[in-house]
Amino acid sequence: MSVTPLPVRKRLSPEESRDAALEAARALLVEVGPQAVTLKAVASRIGRTHANLLHHFGSAAGLQQALIERMATIIVTSIRQTIMTARSTGQEPGEVVDLVFDAFGEGGAGALASWMILSGSEDALDPILRAIHDLVDELAADEIERVHPIQDETLQLVLMALGDALFGSPLSRALGLPRHRARELARDTLRAAREG
Repeated sequence: MSVTPLPVRKRLSPEESRDAALEAARALLVEVGPQAVTLKAVASRIGRTHANLLHHFGSAAGLQQALIERMATIIVTSIRQTIMTARSTGQEPGEVVDLVFDAFGEGGAGALASWMILSGSEDALDPILRAIHDLVDELAADEIERVHPIQDETLQLVLMALGDALFGSPLSRALGLPRHRARELARDTLRAAREG
């Protein structure tokens, strides 16, 4: 009788293991929702043990915190690049609206942020708030005085994107509006603020 050997798991460095876990956590967030981002589910997805992830993150809250930090870095970096390109080419900042709406909607940042707030982990949002604050400070330093400061535009855009991610689909249906209407309104508002 022959015995089939078990597949050998690839040994990952601590950084690779952590990256794989965060990628799996993000995929679970987008596919299922924030309630699915658990150590057990992520460990199962990447073929690791619960103890391995506990070692890297300390708890499910630690995993979620690391996920929001990574998402904040990726989102803010992308928005910064888009804004700088728009400024240098004179293009409308409509692409920024799309990036923010996509990050909070399809990207899962809105669901994760809401989940963390509702579960009492408001301070877990500090990384994303710090990243937004730093970006706004950087962008405001390069601007001339305007009627609508970038802080106002940012507040309005983020709140619209978050609201749309959480409630946009059913509200649009209830009002008989196209699903993308909130995004259009955000573009119009940003354009009007820039022209004013």
